[in-house]
Amino acid sequence: MANTSRGRAQDRARVAGGKDQEVRYEAEKERVSKPKVKETVKKVGNSRKKVEASLEK
Repeated sequence: MANTSRGRAQDRARVAGGKDQEVRYEAEKERVSKPKVKETVKKVGNSRKKVEASLEK
């Protein structure tokens, strides 16, 4: 099996709403609360682009 970065790239395109470090990272990056990030992930899905776009509104 070849080592590729594909898995990592796909992982970075998602926000794991259940992982505190990812929620905290997005909250600090977008300057919002952690509950707001979790709520947004539930609303728009775990796509990082969609979550960030929704939080910027």
